[in-house]
Amino acid sequence: MLRTRHHDHDHACEHGHPPVDVLKVAEARCAERKLKLTPIRREVLSHLAASPAPMGAYDLIEKMHHSSGRRPAPISVYRVLDFLLEAGLAHRIESRNAYVACAHRHDGPDLVVFMICDACGCVSEASGAPVEKDLAAIAGAAGFTAASRVVEMFGRCAHCGPTEKT
Repeated sequence: MLRTRHHDHDHACEHGHPPVDVLKVAEARCAERKLKLTPIRREVLSHLAASPAPMGAYDLIEKMHHSSGRRPAPISVYRVLDFLLEAGLAHRIESRNAYVACAHRHDGPDLVVFMICDACGCVSEASGAPVEKDLAAIAGAAGFTAASRVVEMFGRCAHCGPTEKT
């Protein structure tokens, strides 16, 4: 299946959180956990929140270079991304090797479902709670222990319409 990724599209995706909202959640979460939201962490999170599609580390570096005129080292951006993941402020979309901001208040072990549009690349996040027990039962019956609590679904967002049949 061909999966395209377009960052420049003309519709709002459900993923797109207003950066101010994401930063408010991040500030509160960091205060609760006694973590520091440094300027570079804030900047990376803001870019993730403003993007309608997942962003890779090098996408972030280019955005940061464009917005601030400085180009951070890749290792610095990867460290920030690791912090954001650990703090529950971002998620990694494994199939895209990219990241999205998270303004939801769920715990690390909660099942998260990502719906990824094949046409425009936008990502919507939903709780997997309604199917969590069924997936655990399926895995258990197969003697499988899940290392990840993320489901990625591919298809078309409401704006892009149904997948074309070939």
